[in-house]
Amino acid sequence: MLDVSQQELRPIRRIEYEELARAGLFEGERIELLYGAMVHMSPTGPAHDTIIQRLTQILVKALSPRAVIRIQSSFAASDRSEPQPDVAVVPPRDYFDAHPSEASLIIEVAESSRRKDLGPKARLYAECGVPEYWVVDVAANLVLVHTEIVSGEYTRVAPCRKGEHVTLSAFPDIAIALDDVLR
Repeated sequence: MLDVSQQELRPIRRIEYEELARAGLFEGERIELLYGAMVHMSPTGPAHDTIIQRLTQILVKALSPRAVIRIQSSFAASDRSEPQPDVAVVPPRDYFDAHPSEASLIIEVAESSRRKDLGPKARLYAECGVPEYWVVDVAANLVLVHTEIVSGEYTRVAPCRKGEHVTLSAFPDIAIALDDVLR
């Protein structure tokens, strides 16, 4: 293994990453750009995919046409980051020419990706100003709702379980019943 310090590494910029992707360099690979590094995405299981499908149905029905629901699509978080969140609730625009760079809610479903979703991804989404971030913890069968950003970090993390409802901060008239999402 190459022995180099972090200072010697040159992070890739999002524009370079997108050019490489358009050129087909990542064909067949599941990767995303986080803080200038290309990171492999975890494989998904049936519970992960079922939760995304449930969230998609609920959010499209509740928010259309006030927002666009993007599923496992790129999010232009910063010059050095382009994650692919499981669900992103973004402004209703045409995204043919650029990925969205703002969202009112991002959701990650954590099956084998819990450490990444609660660590660097939580930090990234807070740094770029996403006001609400959910991590659906499949193993614990709960949703961790992150809000209240201070100095680029979420300062409030509320665990929510079956039997509860979560009201969307950007759409206070919408409350999601977690019985409809969780196992």
